[in-house]
Amino acid sequence: MRKVLVSLGIAAAVAVPVLTLAQDATEMPELEPWTCPEGFEGQTLSVYNWSTYVAEDTISNFEAACGVTVNYDVYGNNEELLAKLRQGNPGYDIIVPTDYMVEIMIGEGLLEPIDQANIPNLANVDPLLLDQGYDPGNLYSAPYQWGTIGVGYNVAAVGEITSWEDVWAYDGPVSWLEDPRGMMSIGLSMLGFDPNSENPDEIFAAKDYLIESGSNVVYFAADDGQAQLLGGNVDIAIEYNGDIFQIMAESEEGAFAYVIPEEGAQRWVDNLAVPAGAPNKALAEVFIDYILDPQVGADISNYTAYGSPNITAINMGLIDEELLNNPGIYPPPELAERLWSISALPDAENYYNDAWDELKVFLAG
Repeated sequence: MRKVLVSLGIAAAVAVPVLTLAQDATEMPELEPWTCPEGFEGQTLSVYNWSTYVAEDTISNFEAACGVTVNYDVYGNNEELLAKLRQGNPGYDIIVPTDYMVEIMIGEGLLEPIDQANIPNLANVDPLLLDQGYDPGNLYSAPYQWGTIGVGYNVAAVGEITSWEDVWAYDGPVSWLEDPRGMMSIGLSMLGFDPNSENPDEIFAAKDYLIESGSNVVYFAADDGQAQLLGGNVDIAIEYNGDIFQIMAESEEGAFAYVIPEEGAQRWVDNLAVPAGAPNKALAEVFIDYILDPQVGADISNYTAYGSPNITAINMGLIDEELLNNPGIYPPPELAERLWSISALPDAENYYNDAWDELKVFLAG
């Protein structure tokens, strides 16, 4: 995707309590370019990440700075990542799991502890995003990007969306995320249950609710619902906010919109981590430090239109002002109660997987 520099309006404001009060940019020290530690020339780093999730030059600049080669693969959802690593790490050094998945992977011994002494740029992360319950003390992970799951839609075809009920009732093609926990949390919340319920009766009730609400679903998107929307295959896509803002930047102004439904939605934080058995853990920690450099981090967030955890970049004025002022990307804190986070629920994992499989079979039929 090209860099996001055009007007990015949204249909409703949301809130995420993650931004520390910024200092005046003139009070910040001058930014020094990131430099690679010596001794890594000729080495290889293997990265396994979500698609459309780095700037155009993020990887090439790292290769040039360190004199290394980066192998870069992508996955569509957390469950795909987990399934691959449960079979044994095929050779990845860096992965980017979402908050609850970090906790699951820690519990299963699938992550290597990181040496924070090798990641001085961890100091650039907003303190409100550190030391979270999924990784106390950030012993295994460092925040990468954050955002929400909401609704992207074609304005000319749909008109306006304000609620999840509007999505269910729409008489036209819709795509849902291939994200079992994310989608099931919507069903649970709409029924008045905890989005992190471990009660099988509630989980399967949410499954039934989503089946009843999904008669217009024509596609389950593995992190590509925005492409279906842009291509005209669907009129509505339940998607990650940055993915929708990326196609908004490619399109005529006002063609697409993004909304957090009035009933609420999921807020997530993706994290850099080193999988167990990583062939090059030392270079992986260098890469994490590189990503957390203020300019590098700002370039990624400016390009992908996701929220940056890098408070130094924000304070230094490195985030494009138009993006920083967009409440769909950096929402005001007073509305935070509308959002929820997903927790690791190992005892209920099979319930969610079974419910999701049944839902997909039914809707596909």
